[in-house]
Amino acid sequence: MNEKLKEKIRESLTSVLPITVIVLVLSITFVPMDVGPVLLFLTGALLLILGMGFFQLGAELAMTPLGQGIGGQLVKSRRLPVMMAVCFLVGTLITISEPDLQVLAEQVAAIPNQVLIWTVAVGVGIFLAVAVVRITKRIPLNWLLLGLYAALFALTLLAPSDFIAVAFDSGGVTTGPMTVPFIMAIGVGLSATRSDRDGASDSFGLVALCSVGPILMVLLLSIFYNPTEAAYEAVEVVSVSTTRDVVAQFYQALPRYAGEVLRSVLPVVGVFVLFQLISRRYRPRQLWRMSVGFVYTLLGLILFLTGVNVGFAPVGNLLGQSLAGSPFRWVLVPVGLIIGYYLVKAEPAVQVLNEQVEEMTGGTISRQMMSRSLSIGVACAVALSMVRVLTGISIYWILIPGYALALGLSFVVPPIFVGVAFDSGGVASGPMTSTFLLPLAMGACAAAGGNVVTDAFGVVALVALTPLIAIQLMGLVYTRKMPKPAAAAPLSDDIVLEEDAP
Repeated sequence: MNEKLKEKIRESLTSVLPITVIVLVLSITFVPMDVGPVLLFLTGALLLILGMGFFQLGAELAMTPLGQGIGGQLVKSRRLPVMMAVCFLVGTLITISEPDLQVLAEQVAAIPNQVLIWTVAVGVGIFLAVAVVRITKRIPLNWLLLGLYAALFALTLLAPSDFIAVAFDSGGVTTGPMTVPFIMAIGVGLSATRSDRDGASDSFGLVALCSVGPILMVLLLSIFYNPTEAAYEAVEVVSVSTTRDVVAQFYQALPRYAGEVLRSVLPVVGVFVLFQLISRRYRPRQLWRMSVGFVYTLLGLILFLTGVNVGFAPVGNLLGQSLAGSPFRWVLVPVGLIIGYYLVKAEPAVQVLNEQVEEMTGGTISRQMMSRSLSIGVACAVALSMVRVLTGISIYWILIPGYALALGLSFVVPPIFVGVAFDSGGVASGPMTSTFLLPLAMGACAAAGGNVVTDAFGVVALVALTPLIAIQLMGLVYTRKMPKPAAAAPLSDDIVLEEDAP
């Protein structure tokens, strides 16, 4: 086996093992389960580990070089309208291929799937074009985000209340394993030609802006359609009695998810082929490596989504139902805290972000620092989600002060932490959130007798919110601990000097 692939699979094992152990411990203590669901969960965990390993290697070989290539080529054209048009088109196509968006569209029954998918995709495309303008015109990210989120919350006053949580959830699910490596790499490519001290800082923030687009478009869509409710179909655990039944469940699901992933990857492959025909950027050896990377990405996503949807999601729903229906229902909060801490480590795009941040900052912000801060943030998000499920408090009471604090911090921490923080929010809310945490919240809410649409939806939005605060607090602590002369200088100065050093 390829040594690089072994390394990625070992990293995946380290990420997935803690959440697997937590669920097994709960199945023995608070939530006794039949052997069938446990076997489904363990098989799903195995596929998850293999899938993450293949996906991470595939993203490294194919998605990142493609995004950097397109970003670098766009800058060379020096024609802003062309750059915006290309980014709009690429952003829209990549978003349509995002598997998480397909999942969300199926859950929102009041709006036709394709209408919702295309609306969200256009939103991402528009804001990827806006991100290009921000980088080229050097517009401060914090002021831009302040204006955009003020507009979003003003718009929520006109939208149906059932769709507030759904709209903010859409901002998280669209920045998943397909879009994040590509969008982040475009940012690196666009900022690589800049020699100013803020170039490294401005390479981050694209994911943040692309998360705003879906929220805005879904709010506008809900006002236009004026739907009365957002429905969700609960996930059920399939009855299995033998190991053959378990294998059969995954075998039967593989073609479905293979088809979904193939449809997801094909637009990206089309962009790759078109870009190569126009630019002739990649040599035969690079083309071969990137082709292998696309195969790895395809295989990894098939294994990942099959394992998560067949093994993880049903058990998550069952776990939520059992805990909320027991006399120890409030144990959901500490359980959510622990699950959130470890679950974010299993998100495929989180690994991509952490590596990108460490590389771009020359190790100033290490993978370990990023991982710890994201884990703390997501742990708090899941705990808050469980409180909402049990009490029914409005998501406004968390979103408004949360974003106010995040945007306030953006004016006192170094710019690079702002971009990284707002990118991390979209990255943290990936497939594991939508296919394990959301069913967990749904099951718990149903068992507690709450309103599933208003009380359980929103878990993705909270997972996308808390890393914004956690990463910026990390930046604040980092700045305070630095010597005064170093702290006075922008963090990106050090990065440019390190990159320019012989």
